[in-house]
Amino acid sequence: MVDPPDGPFRTYGPDRKVVITFPRMNTLRSPIVGILLAAGRGTRFDPAGQQDKLLQRLSGGQPVAGQSARNLKAVVDRVVAVVRPGQQQLLQVLQDAGCETTVCLDADQGMAASLQQGLALAGDAQGWLIALADMPFVAADTLQKLRDAVEQGHDIVVPTFEGRRGNPVAFSRHHLAALRQLRGDEGARSLLANFPVHKVEVMDPGIHRDIDTPGDLA
Repeated sequence: MVDPPDGPFRTYGPDRKVVITFPRMNTLRSPIVGILLAAGRGTRFDPAGQQDKLLQRLSGGQPVAGQSARNLKAVVDRVVAVVRPGQQQLLQVLQDAGCETTVCLDADQGMAASLQQGLALAGDAQGWLIALADMPFVAADTLQKLRDAVEQGHDIVVPTFEGRRGNPVAFSRHHLAALRQLRGDEGARSLLANFPVHKVEVMDPGIHRDIDTPGDLA
């Protein structure tokens, strides 16, 4: 089903996963695309499943996922956000932040399924800045350094703070085939273990800080 040209349109990606995209208004056309993984259930935040941690508001007033999306949009032209089914409010938050959105029907199979969904929409990019929606405290300067490192020719780039690796992680197109082969909830850890990794030291504790409990929102 296709809606009018000035609105969203709905298509089907690989394995008939529903893909909802919104037209891009920005014309900067960075060769690096952000992929925001927002399809987890967050059971550690609320084991009863009554509260979606990505919709909880930070001390500054922004929803967790909205802040994570805006951080990415500050440094790349295009961000594809992946959510699980039934998350209309989250979709709206991410669209309001300027993201293209896509629904992954296989989200419960693990993080890799969400990544595949994002790559289905952004596979033509020269690289990807892959971020987690529950990490809203990553500094824009950190994201910019990761983006720049890929644009300068590094194939895998990770940030480190006080000698410890964190998130997000950036990949060049060189690893597209390997990224598409990932399965389960391991994410891209196997690539980091088996290929050269360029480390960027940053003064940013946000690369280690995610939202796991209500106390993490402050």
